[in-house]
Amino acid sequence: MGMLTPETRPGIATAEQGQVTLDGPDGVAVAMTPDAAAETGRRLIEAARIAATQSANDQN
Repeated sequence: MGMLTPETRPGIATAEQGQVTLDGPDGVAVAMTPDAAAETGRRLIEAARIAATQSANDQN
């Protein structure tokens, strides 16, 4: 799979009617249950922590 161009603007998360919606760039939106959103958040934080230690040219 080719490299994606990373987005520099953070998404916007909102809670409505028992769901979490994450709005991203270019009209991308994802609705999740609270449990799915919480786990996604944990995974994003861990991936960001790892990515911050890598250079842009690292493959792992």
